[in-house]
Amino acid sequence: MKLKKKPKKILKCILVLIIFILIGFLIYKMVLKKDIKEVKIINSIKDYGYNLKENKPKKYKELFNELKEILSTDKVDEEKYVKKLTEMFIYDFYSLDDKVAKTDVGGVEFIHSDIKENFLANAENTYYKYIESNIYNNRKQKLPIVAEITIDSTEQETFEYNDKSDDEAYIVKASWTYSDSDFADYQQEATLVFVHENKKLSLVELQ
Repeated sequence: MKLKKKPKKILKCILVLIIFILIGFLIYKMVLKKDIKEVKIINSIKDYGYNLKENKPKKYKELFNELKEILSTDKVDEEKYVKKLTEMFIYDFYSLDDKVAKTDVGGVEFIHSDIKENFLANAENTYYKYIESNIYNNRKQKLPIVAEITIDSTEQETFEYNDKSDDEAYIVKASWTYSDSDFADYQQEATLVFVHENKKLSLVELQ
């Protein structure tokens, strides 16, 4: 009596299928890696850990250079510093047009390390939730761009957070507009709280 060869044929088919899947996956990864170029850092403020990437819009690059000038003085004017941080955060966070995907959250480097993880999760599930991927630069979705930013007030007071306290925290109220009237119903004002985190000021609350 001869043994049936069907189980062997099935095993060979499965192995061939697995090989084809692996080859396809490797090709996909190679093509993806080729299409998605690594974004270069073109400027930095090393003592504060701020970096400027080449894919940032012209307006943000101008703000970054202004921040660098403020932080290059022997005695930093903290009020100018916190106002510029506010402008940069609002422009980078609320402008979505330059973002590649919903995980490409703006303003993250200005967030306090204690809340960064929670901030990212909230942003991806709310304001950034419906951003379509633009990995291949073929997105047709219309997204907001912040136009004008106004610092309405800046005050210093004691602020408590995560069992910590800063007696000289900055409470900044700001408002802004968008470059397109289609986004007139989007958020246009906020209160931002910055506290001292070692040498730099970090955003710890956004209302």
